[in-house]
Amino acid sequence: QVQLVESGGGLVQAGGSLRLSCAASGRTFNNYVMGWFRQAPGKEREFVAALSWSGVSTYADSVKGRFTISRDNVKDTVYLQMNSLKPEDTAVYYCAAKRVVSSVRVGSTYNYWGQGTQVTVSS
Repeated sequence: QVQLVESGGGLVQAGGSLRLSCAASGRTFNNYVMGWFRQAPGKEREFVAALSWSGVSTYADSVKGRFTISRDNVKDTVYLQMNSLKPEDTAVYYCAAKRVVSSVRVGSTYNYWGQGTQVTVSS
């Protein structure tokens, strides 16, 4: 079992930055693929970014060049640095984890989820 706890959300103006953190506990963190997803009101959950245990990162086209995913295997924490934020980035952001490295964009393939953290970007 893996427990995930997100933090770092908040309210920011368009063009600003936030860094989300996801602290993992319960199993060997560095064996897992870590992903970030988001869900805006009235919309389906969507993939944001993922980072494999080998360091391969994948991004949604909508955030590529603005967001960076990274991990600290000593602290068992994954981060999402979000720059140049836009109002359309407003959503609840969720951290997720799984062992299988394929289909990292597909939320249903992840086994563990955090409770989410709200990000609101004002125009």
